[in-house]
Amino acid sequence: MSTTPDATPMEDLCTPELRVQRQDDGVAVVTLHRPDATNALSLPLQAALSRAFTALSADDDVRAIVLTGGDKVFAAGGDIKSMEGCGAIEIMKRHTERVWAPIERCPKPIIAAICGYAFGGGAELAMHCDIILAGSGASFAQPEIRIGIMPGIGGTQRLVRAVGKFNAMRMLLTGRPVGAEEARIMGLVSQVLPDDQVLPEALKLAAQIAAMPPLAVMQIKEVVLAGMDASLDAALMLERKANQLLFATRDQKEGMQAFIDKRKPSFEGR
Repeated sequence: MSTTPDATPMEDLCTPELRVQRQDDGVAVVTLHRPDATNALSLPLQAALSRAFTALSADDDVRAIVLTGGDKVFAAGGDIKSMEGCGAIEIMKRHTERVWAPIERCPKPIIAAICGYAFGGGAELAMHCDIILAGSGASFAQPEIRIGIMPGIGGTQRLVRAVGKFNAMRMLLTGRPVGAEEARIMGLVSQVLPDDQVLPEALKLAAQIAAMPPLAVMQIKEVVLAGMDASLDAALMLERKANQLLFATRDQKEGMQAFIDKRKPSFEGR
């Protein structure tokens, strides 16, 4: 699985464990790269992800992001070797919530392209994304209970919001993996594709989103996420205000005029 030929490495964000590329269509591709460790989320890899998403969030040339682990595995969980022997205070001082915040708060749409395992922290990373495309051979699990702990990067909270209490409890209390199609039926996965089509479809989808008016895209993402935990009345108010705000943008004028003129719009994010 490879990115398209016009992808340019963003050298200042790349590390031995993470690759970041920008394409000409406004899409950035972030690739986990620990092939000898099934992309386990080591502390350096988590830090690299944090830096990358901080930079991509502020980059006006990036309008959508694809996150992948390659064609073999997405991420098989946290780095257990770095946690074994740690005490509660040491784990607390790692402040993973700060490390993962740039992904959680990224205003750009994030598409996860998942082949193989997305276990533990890998599943939690996927659930930080906005759309999940999975290969037919992909599987998802929160197996932390099997080593005497529990998810600590949002697994209990995002999973129950995605699949409901009863499916979430089954996964969390057994640690049992679910396949891609079962995950789709539960609501965890947006679409299941042949493994070799996952990244190409993710790139195609990201390019389609990147061609949309960026301010509208960001407002939709912000309102959906903010409204999920609000009352319906409050969420509808957020929606109305965001919709009203977009009428102050050049892209709204361009989009409506292009519709009237029967031509393709050119959106600038203004």
